[in-house]
Amino acid sequence: MEQQATRIDIKAIADRETWSYDDYQELASLLADMKAPADKLRAVVAAMERANPDARGSAALKIGIGRYLLCQYDAALSALSAGTDNKDRRFFQGMCHKQLRDHPKAVEELKRARAKGWDGPEVDVALVEMGVLDGDVDGARQMLGKIEKALAGTPDYLYLRGLVEEFSGNDELAAEAYEQARAIQPDHTEATFRLAYLSDLNGDEEQAIELYRQCVAEPPVPTNALLNLAVLYEDAGRYDLAASCLRQILACTPNHPRARLFLKDVEASKTMYYDEDQAKRIARRNAVLDIPVTDFELSVRARNCLKKMNIRTLGDLVRTTEAELLGYKNFGETSLKEIKDMLAAKGLHLGQALEEGSELAIRFLPSPSADQGVLATPVEHVDFSVRSRRALESLGITTLGDLVQRTEAELLACKNFGQTSLNEVRQKLGEHGLTFRA
Repeated sequence: MEQQATRIDIKAIADRETWSYDDYQELASLLADMKAPADKLRAVVAAMERANPDARGSAALKIGIGRYLLCQYDAALSALSAGTDNKDRRFFQGMCHKQLRDHPKAVEELKRARAKGWDGPEVDVALVEMGVLDGDVDGARQMLGKIEKALAGTPDYLYLRGLVEEFSGNDELAAEAYEQARAIQPDHTEATFRLAYLSDLNGDEEQAIELYRQCVAEPPVPTNALLNLAVLYEDAGRYDLAASCLRQILACTPNHPRARLFLKDVEASKTMYYDEDQAKRIARRNAVLDIPVTDFELSVRARNCLKKMNIRTLGDLVRTTEAELLGYKNFGETSLKEIKDMLAAKGLHLGQALEEGSELAIRFLPSPSADQGVLATPVEHVDFSVRSRRALESLGITTLGDLVQRTEAELLACKNFGQTSLNEVRQKLGEHGLTFRA
């Protein structure tokens, strides 16, 4: 009987001539108490679109708000652009741009919403939040001070205070503020997400999973919460749950690049066995291959020949053949024996990389030259997931220049750094025209 009443309530809201922010909140509240809310909401929005194939005015506004609830922000903007031009349309357009990280357009639309009569605190909250996320922490702190009297003690104010503290480097004060916000409003999505992020960053994976699960329990579901939850599930070997999170993202945004990449890796992980001992062996072998030839006692002739041939490490030698060495001027059988004995002492031989044709050969492919300005880019300015960023921090990697000096095996040997994280880091390096150390 209760389920039937819920269906009637949703239908009653859907049948209203137009929607406002109040209708949005009422619908979100109803969906929060239902099973499979996204499926039910998709059905409601699809029915509205079938009834209004060329929706304009109030119908377009309703469809746009519905698409926003489904986190289909591009589709929402498309519908809203044909909607009635009022404060609600401008507000939701601003929030769509905010979710798409187009903050200048978001600010523009939110100010237009205010000009058209929006008098709620939501605009101020969004403006302060975007200010922090854009790096203007001092400006955001000033803005927060101006609205403190109106918002003091509310969950939104406590969330914003926590956000300012977090981005000022005060994680403990930030966590305290987020907890206070949740004590008043347990389902405060933004405070819950930031608290989950901090828990994940501090290595408390179980707490992070529980908080992220709360974030995605009701619409609109934060995409980043689903992504981070998927990574945590994959690290824990819970591949089906990880895949479920990623498919939720793709149901709303079919071409989401990171979700598609992660899902491919998760599916592969179901049948892939990662040998941690092998990764460590590869890392140790790579360390041997990096040993300079100048560390060994070689004759002057052998040393000079290697220098002129630009052979500087044992790794350079294992991708060089006997014929190449003997073909060099003044390099004879005596020098060749010296080199072979030196390599044999380390369990290596000439031409080994070329013979194996696997990770050892790949290990020594020459890396492309890179602009020094790109190499100086801090990793904190690159959009890495929490898991990847934490692994890089644990290895003391602060710039892309530091990162390209590492091998894939070194990263895989890091605790909780799996194939998905490796693929993500490799992709980000590729976007900057870089590769791992050759």
